[in-house]
Amino acid sequence: MSAPEAPSVPTRRGFLGAGLRGALLFAAGAFTTLMGRHLRAERTVWQLDPYKCIACTNCATHCVLEQSAVKCVQFHPMCGYCKLCTGYFEPQPSGLNTGAENQVCPTGAIQRRALEDPYYEYRIDEPLCIGCGKCVVGCVLFGNGSFALQVRHDRCLNCNECAIAIVCPAQAFSRVPASQPYQLKTREHQA
Repeated sequence: MSAPEAPSVPTRRGFLGAGLRGALLFAAGAFTTLMGRHLRAERTVWQLDPYKCIACTNCATHCVLEQSAVKCVQFHPMCGYCKLCTGYFEPQPSGLNTGAENQVCPTGAIQRRALEDPYYEYRIDEPLCIGCGKCVVGCVLFGNGSFALQVRHDRCLNCNECAIAIVCPAQAFSRVPASQPYQLKTREHQA
């Protein structure tokens, strides 16, 4: 039978080495946690800048989705509620009525409702909107610019490289913070 081994006595060098390894592991964990929080806070999504967009129709045809995630939106505070809305009517309509032959929108996505003569309200039926931007062109050229295109994030896949952004001639697409995903028009910016 052999003699029992004497318990090892920690040395100062061993104690300091173990403390240094523990401190390094703690620092690495803290750094990883902080970087994870920083990356989560910086999540971004694709969006169109309504002041750069030229309504080129690429949004309707280049989205990877069957129906584009880009939709027309109306900024009601800027709308003039015009009887002859150039975002709704063809440039030379045969009549100021809701007949399809008089409308700019190829899918009838813009709904027109009389308020009080001579004022009308225009609303976008988003499921019908294909994001072609024809209404935006009319509204910007002859109206006050209350129609604009925006990426709807409940539909967008948030692709790493947006197919529409790649072909956008105005470079109107950019990444914006997910906490503020929409870039809305304002009267102050117009001035």
